[in-house]
Amino acid sequence: MCSDNQTMVSDFLLLGFKTHQNLKLLLFSLFLVIYIVILAGNIMIIISTSLVQFRDIPMFIFLKHLALADVLFTTNIIPNMLHVIIMEGAEISTKGCFIQYYFHCISVFAQSLVLTVMSFDRYIAICHALHYSSVMNHRLCRHLVFWSWATGILLMSSEMVSLSQLKFCSSNIIDHFFCDFAPVLKITSSDTSLVTWEDFILTLLLIVLPFFFVIVSYAYIFISILKISTRTGRQKAFSTCSSHLVTLCTYYGTIITIYIFPVEESALNENKLKSLLYIVLTPFINPIIYSMRNREIRKAFMQLLCNRK
Repeated sequence: MCSDNQTMVSDFLLLGFKTHQNLKLLLFSLFLVIYIVILAGNIMIIISTSLVQFRDIPMFIFLKHLALADVLFTTNIIPNMLHVIIMEGAEISTKGCFIQYYFHCISVFAQSLVLTVMSFDRYIAICHALHYSSVMNHRLCRHLVFWSWATGILLMSSEMVSLSQLKFCSSNIIDHFFCDFAPVLKITSSDTSLVTWEDFILTLLLIVLPFFFVIVSYAYIFISILKISTRTGRQKAFSTCSSHLVTLCTYYGTIITIYIFPVEESALNENKLKSLLYIVLTPFINPIIYSMRNREIRKAFMQLLCNRK
């Protein structure tokens, strides 16, 4: 609680990056271009995978929702980050800060669960190929996608109730470019034990456990691939999951770098750089990987362009 000589904070000040004027313009231009590429690439995937011939194919259903999660994830943070960079700091209301964090978590959890579902899809396709069409039917795919989004939305609501109860007195400076969990808790005057435990449990359920499921799935996948007698067959089987494997490595690699091996408080700029990798790198790489390696997506998009002309 705030004492009598303290005032309740209604706005936060995001400090962003402490850079030289010329570097500020360079960062703004760079991230603006990257954001445009992310939007264009993911929208291309969403449109291409929404075509009639792809609507009922499991891989394209999951890929479309992975692209949707990437669009939500980046649009929630990067435009405001650009504003913070160009203004050398910017204010955000406490409600706006919590809303940004809420959508940040929903998109992160959706990415994690959709990638996990895609691992299950690849496991069935390679380890139980004869039963693939019967197991990965249209109804199951729709249910898996629905709960990938709904789980994060429902579970995050409880944490948001606890966050809304926090009191912020006097200090309103967040030394970051968006409303992340640790920088916000650092300036609160309330007890944070409950919300910290809630965040830990959500991370365990929606990030850590799916990560172990992915590892186990790919262990079985690699064993099945090694059992294939021909070299051509092994290459073909591996190529069906190589794009997804690269995305998994990028996604979990950046998360582990930031949250499993955090930097000291004195190295806040290093933590911001790691957060940039997490926020920009995976959404930037995903559409490049899937559009370059998937002939059907390239063909569908070219068909759309030709029809428009």
